[in-house]
Amino acid sequence: MTKQIGILIVSLCLFLASSSHAQSIDWRQTQLSIDDHHLVADIAATARERGHGLMYRESMSDEEGMIFIFDRPDRHCFWMRNTLIPLSIAFLDAQGRILQINDMQPESEELHCANRPASYALEVNQGWFAERGIRPGMTSVVRADRPLSELAATP
Repeated sequence: MTKQIGILIVSLCLFLASSSHAQSIDWRQTQLSIDDHHLVADIAATARERGHGLMYRESMSDEEGMIFIFDRPDRHCFWMRNTLIPLSIAFLDAQGRILQINDMQPESEELHCANRPASYALEVNQGWFAERGIRPGMTSVVRADRPLSELAATP
């Protein structure tokens, strides 16, 4: 009987822990473009949204991504805990220019930090930037359907 109660308690704890990530976020989206390449990106503008990011997603199409909007430019860092798909991250300056691109492996706790203060970060499927010839330092700018600085505001 005691063993069954213990198993029940452990099962309940595991259920609650797994269901906490299932609490959905009502993601707002924006259209992004880099040169002639287009994405629909979820907007992560609040601390809760940025903290959740792309965790627990099992797949993402090549036309999707997530744009992170920071309160202030800084050398922001990311890891891949509970993130199931390989991603590439581009750190962007205030004008949307790509400062650097890092590839990140699923479920890794390795930190990927901006080398210079970044105002935004864009996550896409790993290899998306390379497949399109997009590199840091190019004149390419990430553009949205409205100025990047306004994406955090609720429409």
